[in-house]
Amino acid sequence: MKIAIGHAYRNRAGGAERVVGTLHTMFPKAPIFTTILDRSSLWDVLRDADIRTSWMQKLPLLKRHFKAYLLFYPGAIERFDLREYDLVISSNTAFGKAATTRPGALHICYCHTPRRVVRDVERYLEPRG
Repeated sequence: MKIAIGHAYRNRAGGAERVVGTLHTMFPKAPIFTTILDRSSLWDVLRDADIRTSWMQKLPLLKRHFKAYLLFYPGAIERFDLREYDLVISSNTAFGKAATTRPGALHICYCHTPRRVVRDVERYLEPRG
C-alpha cells in the first residue's frame, strides 16, 4: 500500500507539526507533501523525512511573510497529484484536504481546530494591517 502524508504548511514547530511527526514515525517511507517548508523549524523526528514542497516554496520573502500569501495555499494544495497513493493522511486546519487523489483512494483528514485566520482574523493579520 502506497501512503502519502499531507500538511498545509510546514514553517513552524507547533502541535499540528507534532501530529505530522507522529505520522512520519508510523509511516517513515511515506512522503510528506506541504505547500512551504522552513527546514530550520523542523522537529528532529522530521529531519530525515522525504518532504516535498509546492511551487509556493519559491515565492519571495516567504519565510517572513507567509501569511500574505494566504489565498495561494488552496491552489497549491490542489496541484499536488497524489493519484499514485492508496492512502493519503492529511493533517491540517483548512485546505490541506484539497490534494488530488484517485477514485477509490482513502483520504483520512486529521482536522485540527479551525485556523486562527478564521476564528480571529484581526489578531492573525494584525501585523500586516
